[in-house]
Amino acid sequence: MTYRVVQWSTGNVGRWSLRSVIARPELELVGVWVSSAAKAGKDAAELAGLDEPTGILATTDAEALLDLKPDCIVHTAMADDRLMEAVEDLKTFLRAGINVVSSSPVFLQFPYGTMPAEAIDPIVAAAEEGGASLWVNGIDPGWANDWLPLLVTSGSERIDQVVCSELMDYSTYDNPKVLFDIMGFGSALDDLPLLLQPGVLTLAWGSVVRQLAAALDVELDEVTQHFERLPTPDPIEVAGRTVEAGTAAALRFQVNGMRSGRAVFVLEHITRLHPGLAPEWPQPTGKGCYRVEVKGEPDYQLDLQLYSGGDHARAGLVGTAARLVSCVPAVIEARPGLLTAVDLPLTTGRGMVHA
Repeated sequence: MTYRVVQWSTGNVGRWSLRSVIARPELELVGVWVSSAAKAGKDAAELAGLDEPTGILATTDAEALLDLKPDCIVHTAMADDRLMEAVEDLKTFLRAGINVVSSSPVFLQFPYGTMPAEAIDPIVAAAEEGGASLWVNGIDPGWANDWLPLLVTSGSERIDQVVCSELMDYSTYDNPKVLFDIMGFGSALDDLPLLLQPGVLTLAWGSVVRQLAAALDVELDEVTQHFERLPTPDPIEVAGRTVEAGTAAALRFQVNGMRSGRAVFVLEHITRLHPGLAPEWPQPTGKGCYRVEVKGEPDYQLDLQLYSGGDHARAGLVGTAARLVSCVPAVIEARPGLLTAVDLPLTTGRGMVHA
């Protein structure tokens, strides 16, 4: 069976999900939405960095794409600085009867316990009204800290703690808005950016620890957050800007799912703009990795290294995009509503093996 798909945005993640949609034999690309007039009218292949034209031209006309009534929209538009607008976009798609796989807003990957019912219920109502499904995922939050750790726990006789970590050098991450405006790199240490405002970490990544707890039948007492920032002793050139000496260049944060005074589930990020910063903090395998630790009987540690064109940052974007696109058929066939990772069947890279 072939499913008709619209790609929504062609930015850092979107250009890679567009490539995945074009590559998958079970998907038919029928439209591409772009936010800028400069991209409008360009063939999808050009926007995806491919040579063979698709005949599908990008447009800024959202209504025209909804009128195509695709089976699914692959939504990868950035939502970090427009959360409520993004949620309204998703509700519009759902009410139109269009299934959605999305990379944001990330708290929707498992909002239960993190968001109030009055925020979740309208999304579910829109999905039920249109008879469509919404699934938000990626790599982190996403399969690096939902399916991957849950698979490891299946080999446990006893589980004492589950720790999911992202340990990355972000010096090649080409998104200045995220690096400087949202994460606060290059700013004074006492100038807290959006990401580190009270409650933001638990909103964004509390969904991770709550989903793990729900999947393993653990009722959490609370979810807490903690962070540290360290400066660079020397100037660093990152994403076309100079991060001056004495400004923030390394960030470590934890979101903890607490039970009986103990952190049973931990989501941790350790982000550096140079590998020599914060040598006392845990180090990645290679230039960057996602690490899963399941402590108990037995103890497990799984380090997932990733590279694309020699760059781990690009690989994370490809892994986010491909995961979304891989799940398009399963989301289309699922019940209407807001889906989580544990609602979907095993999804593989079927059809992607090249001779």
